[in-house]
Amino acid sequence: MTVPSPNVAAGPAVQVDGVSKSFGPKDNQTQALSGVRFGADHGELHLVVGPSGCGKTTLLSIIAGTLRSDAGDIRVLGQSLSAFSDRQLTEFRGAHIGFIFQQFNLIPTLSLVENVSIPLLLQGVRRREAEDRAGALLARVGLGDRRHRNPLELSGGQQQRVAIARALVHEPQLILCDEPTSALDSRTGHDIMDLLAGGARAGGRCVILVTHDPRTYGFADRITRMEDGRVEEVLSGAAVQQFAAQPH
Repeated sequence: MTVPSPNVAAGPAVQVDGVSKSFGPKDNQTQALSGVRFGADHGELHLVVGPSGCGKTTLLSIIAGTLRSDAGDIRVLGQSLSAFSDRQLTEFRGAHIGFIFQQFNLIPTLSLVENVSIPLLLQGVRRREAEDRAGALLARVGLGDRRHRNPLELSGGQQQRVAIARALVHEPQLILCDEPTSALDSRTGHDIMDLLAGGARAGGRCVILVTHDPRTYGFADRITRMEDGRVEEVLSGAAVQQFAAQPH
Protein backbone atom coordinates (compact mmCIF):
# COMPACT_ATOMS: atom_id res chain seq x y z
CA MET A 1 0.00 0.00 0.00
CA THR A 2 1.33 3.42 -0.95
CA VAL A 3 1.40 5.97 1.82
CA PRO A 4 -1.04 8.80 0.97
CA SER A 5 0.31 12.27 0.39
CA PRO A 6 -0.65 15.11 2.75
CA ASN A 7 -4.01 16.75 2.07
CA VAL A 8 -3.33 20.33 3.16
CA ALA A 9 -6.87 21.35 2.23
CA ALA A 10 -8.37 18.88 4.71
CA GLY A 11 -8.63 21.23 7.69
CA PRO A 12 -6.03 21.63 10.45
CA ALA A 13 -2.48 20.41 10.02
CA VAL A 14 -2.87 18.37 13.21
CA GLN A 15 -6.07 17.27 14.93
CA VAL A 16 -5.98 15.15 18.09
CA ASP A 17 -9.33 13.99 19.49
CA GLY A 18 -9.79 12.22 22.83
CA VAL A 19 -6.29 10.75 22.93
CA SER A 20 -5.18 8.79 25.98
CA LYS A 21 -1.90 7.06 26.73
CA SER A 22 -0.63 5.14 29.73
CA PHE A 23 2.62 3.35 30.53
CA GLY A 24 3.48 0.38 32.68
CA PRO A 25 1.78 -2.92 33.60
CA LYS A 26 -2.00 -3.01 33.84
CA ASP A 27 -1.98 -3.25 37.63
CA ASN A 28 0.31 -0.23 38.06
CA GLN A 29 -0.17 2.10 35.12
CA THR A 30 0.89 5.75 34.85
CA GLN A 31 -1.57 7.87 32.88
CA ALA A 32 0.46 10.19 30.64
CA LEU A 33 -2.44 11.58 28.57
CA SER A 34 -6.13 11.54 29.36
CA GLY A 35 -8.73 12.47 26.73
CA VAL A 36 -6.53 15.13 25.10
CA ARG A 37 -7.96 17.34 22.36
CA PHE A 38 -5.46 19.45 20.45
CA GLY A 39 -5.30 21.19 17.09
CA ALA A 40 -2.69 23.14 15.14
CA ASP A 41 -3.04 24.96 11.83
CA HIS A 42 -0.95 25.50 8.73
CA GLY A 43 1.06 28.73 8.91
CA GLU A 44 1.09 28.61 12.71
CA LEU A 45 3.75 28.43 15.42
CA HIS A 46 1.98 26.55 18.23
CA LEU A 47 3.68 26.12 21.61
CA VAL A 48 2.83 23.34 24.08
CA VAL A 49 3.85 24.28 27.62
CA GLY A 50 3.51 22.92 31.13
CA PRO A 51 5.53 21.38 33.97
CA SER A 52 7.76 18.34 33.57
CA GLY A 53 5.72 15.15 33.40
CA CYS A 54 2.52 16.85 32.21
CA GLY A 55 2.45 14.88 28.92
CA LYS A 56 3.96 17.38 26.45
CA THR A 57 6.59 15.09 24.99
CA THR A 58 4.18 12.14 24.94
CA LEU A 59 1.73 14.23 22.91
CA LEU A 60 4.51 15.25 20.50
CA SER A 61 5.56 11.60 20.08
CA ILE A 62 1.98 10.56 19.30
CA ILE A 63 1.63 13.34 16.72
CA ALA A 64 4.92 12.17 15.18
CA GLY A 65 3.68 8.58 15.09
CA THR A 66 6.68 7.32 17.06
CA LEU A 67 4.27 6.34 19.84
CA ARG A 68 0.83 4.79 19.44
CA SER A 69 -2.03 6.07 21.58
CA ASP A 70 -4.28 3.78 23.65
CA ALA A 71 -7.44 5.58 22.51
CA GLY A 72 -8.56 8.49 20.37
CA ASP A 73 -7.94 9.71 16.83
CA ILE A 74 -4.87 11.48 15.43
CA ARG A 75 -5.02 13.17 12.03
CA VAL A 76 -1.83 14.66 10.63
CA LEU A 77 -1.83 16.59 7.34
CA GLY A 78 -5.26 15.22 6.53
CA GLN A 79 -4.35 11.57 7.16
CA SER A 80 -5.41 9.31 10.03
CA LEU A 81 -2.28 7.81 11.61
CA SER A 82 -4.24 4.82 12.93
CA ALA A 83 -4.71 3.65 9.33
CA PHE A 84 -0.94 3.33 8.81
CA SER A 85 1.25 0.33 9.50
CA ASP A 86 4.52 0.95 11.35
CA ARG A 87 6.38 0.95 8.03
CA GLN A 88 3.94 3.43 6.50
CA LEU A 89 4.28 5.69 9.53
CA THR A 90 8.06 5.66 9.11
CA GLU A 91 7.73 6.55 5.42
CA PHE A 92 5.16 9.26 6.17
CA ARG A 93 7.42 10.85 8.80
CA GLY A 94 10.43 10.77 6.54
CA ALA A 95 8.61 12.42 3.67
CA HIS A 96 6.37 14.95 5.39
CA ILE A 97 7.58 15.79 8.93
CA GLY A 98 10.70 17.64 10.08
CA PHE A 99 12.18 17.25 13.58
CA ILE A 100 14.26 19.64 15.69
CA PHE A 101 15.66 18.54 19.05
CA GLN A 102 17.40 20.23 21.97
CA GLN A 103 20.56 18.15 21.45
CA PHE A 104 20.80 18.87 17.67
CA ASN A 105 21.54 15.18 16.82
CA LEU A 106 24.08 16.09 14.12
CA ILE A 107 26.53 13.42 12.96
CA PRO A 108 30.00 14.65 13.93
CA THR A 109 31.83 12.70 11.21
CA LEU A 110 29.84 14.39 8.44
CA SER A 111 30.13 17.95 7.13
CA LEU A 112 27.28 20.41 7.58
CA VAL A 113 26.07 19.96 4.02
CA GLU A 114 26.17 16.18 4.41
CA ASN A 115 24.16 16.38 7.64
CA VAL A 116 21.51 18.56 6.04
CA SER A 117 21.33 16.29 2.96
CA ILE A 118 20.32 13.20 4.96
CA PRO A 119 16.49 13.57 4.69
CA LEU A 120 16.77 13.96 0.91
CA LEU A 121 19.12 11.00 0.50
CA LEU A 122 16.70 8.84 2.47
CA GLN A 123 14.03 9.79 -0.08
CA GLY A 124 16.24 8.67 -2.95
CA VAL A 125 17.36 12.11 -4.15
CA ARG A 126 20.72 11.98 -5.91
CA ARG A 127 23.64 13.09 -3.77
CA ARG A 128 24.62 16.03 -5.96
CA GLU A 129 21.11 17.45 -6.03
CA ALA A 130 20.67 16.78 -2.31
CA GLU A 131 23.88 18.62 -1.43
CA ASP A 132 23.00 21.52 -3.73
CA ARG A 133 19.64 21.92 -1.98
CA ALA A 134 21.27 21.51 1.43
CA GLY A 135 23.89 24.14 0.61
CA ALA A 136 21.23 26.63 -0.48
CA LEU A 137 19.36 26.15 2.79
CA LEU A 138 22.53 26.52 4.85
CA ALA A 139 23.04 29.86 3.10
CA ARG A 140 19.50 30.89 4.12
CA VAL A 141 20.32 30.24 7.79
CA GLY A 142 23.60 32.15 7.55
CA LEU A 143 26.00 29.21 7.30
CA GLY A 144 26.60 28.94 3.56
CA ASP A 145 30.31 29.72 3.92
CA ARG A 146 30.73 26.87 6.43
CA ARG A 147 28.99 24.10 4.51
CA HIS A 148 32.09 21.87 4.52
CA ARG A 149 32.89 22.40 8.21
CA ASN A 150 32.41 19.79 10.91
CA PRO A 151 29.54 20.29 13.41
CA LEU A 152 31.98 20.23 16.33
CA GLU A 153 33.60 23.41 14.98
CA LEU A 154 30.37 25.35 15.52
CA SER A 155 28.74 27.05 18.49
CA GLY A 156 25.53 25.64 19.96
CA GLY A 157 23.46 28.25 18.17
CA GLN A 158 25.10 27.49 14.85
CA GLN A 159 24.53 23.76 15.33
CA GLN A 160 20.86 24.44 15.99
CA ARG A 161 20.68 26.41 12.73
CA VAL A 162 22.07 23.36 10.94
CA ALA A 163 19.42 21.22 12.64
CA ILE A 164 16.72 23.62 11.44
CA ALA A 165 18.09 23.49 7.89
CA ARG A 166 18.01 19.68 8.07
CA ALA A 167 14.39 19.79 9.26
CA LEU A 168 13.37 22.10 6.40
CA VAL A 169 15.38 20.67 3.49
CA HIS A 170 12.72 18.21 2.30
CA GLU A 171 10.05 20.94 2.57
CA PRO A 172 7.81 19.27 5.18
CA GLN A 173 4.43 20.76 6.02
CA LEU A 174 4.80 19.86 9.70
CA ILE A 175 7.81 20.57 11.94
CA LEU A 176 7.96 19.15 15.47
CA CYS A 177 10.37 20.70 17.97
CA ASP A 178 11.35 19.36 21.38
CA GLU A 179 12.96 22.02 23.60
CA PRO A 180 15.03 23.58 20.77
CA THR A 181 16.12 26.70 22.71
CA SER A 182 16.54 25.68 26.35
CA ALA A 183 20.30 25.06 26.01
CA LEU A 184 20.93 28.31 24.11
CA ASP A 185 21.71 31.83 25.31
CA SER A 186 19.01 34.48 25.08
CA ARG A 187 20.16 36.13 21.84
CA THR A 188 20.71 32.84 20.02
CA GLY A 189 17.38 31.51 21.25
CA HIS A 190 15.68 34.66 19.95
CA ASP A 191 17.26 34.15 16.52
CA ILE A 192 16.19 30.49 16.43
CA MET A 193 12.60 31.40 17.30
CA ASP A 194 12.62 34.06 14.57
CA LEU A 195 13.66 31.38 12.08
CA LEU A 196 10.95 28.98 13.22
CA ALA A 197 8.21 31.61 13.28
CA GLY A 198 9.23 32.87 9.84
CA GLY A 199 9.32 29.32 8.47
CA ALA A 200 5.78 28.74 9.71
CA ARG A 201 4.17 31.95 8.52
CA ALA A 202 6.02 32.50 5.24
CA GLY A 203 6.06 28.84 4.23
CA GLY A 204 2.54 27.90 5.34
CA ARG A 205 4.01 25.21 7.57
CA CYS A 206 2.74 24.09 10.94
CA VAL A 207 5.40 24.29 13.64
CA ILE A 208 4.61 22.64 17.01
CA LEU A 209 7.12 23.38 19.73
CA VAL A 210 7.22 21.72 23.16
CA THR A 211 9.08 23.91 25.64
CA HIS A 212 9.81 24.90 29.22
CA ASP A 213 11.51 28.09 28.01
CA PRO A 214 9.42 31.21 28.81
CA ARG A 215 11.58 33.26 26.45
CA THR A 216 9.80 31.56 23.55
CA TYR A 217 6.24 32.36 24.57
CA GLY A 218 5.94 35.73 22.86
CA PHE A 219 6.71 34.21 19.43
CA ALA A 220 3.68 31.92 19.44
CA ASP A 221 0.46 32.26 17.47
CA ARG A 222 -1.19 29.95 19.99
CA ILE A 223 -0.15 28.30 23.25
CA THR A 224 -1.62 25.10 24.63
CA ARG A 225 -1.02 24.74 28.37
CA MET A 226 -1.02 21.21 29.78
CA GLU A 227 -1.25 19.86 33.32
CA ASP A 228 -1.40 16.24 34.54
CA GLY A 229 -1.93 14.77 31.08
CA ARG A 230 -4.75 17.12 30.14
CA VAL A 231 -5.13 20.34 28.17
CA GLU A 232 -5.91 23.10 30.66
CA GLU A 233 -6.34 26.00 28.23
CA VAL A 234 -5.52 27.23 24.73
CA LEU A 235 -4.37 30.84 24.37
CA SER A 236 -4.44 32.93 21.20
CA GLY A 237 -4.21 36.58 20.16
CA ALA A 238 -3.68 39.06 22.98
CA ALA A 239 -3.87 36.27 25.56
CA VAL A 240 -0.57 34.88 24.24
CA GLN A 241 1.22 38.16 24.86
CA GLN A 242 -0.37 38.53 28.30
CA PHE A 243 0.82 35.04 29.20
CA ALA A 244 4.32 35.78 27.85
CA ALA A 245 4.52 38.93 29.98
CA GLN A 246 3.79 37.08 33.22
CA PRO A 247 6.64 35.92 35.48
CA HIS A 248 7.32 32.20 34.99
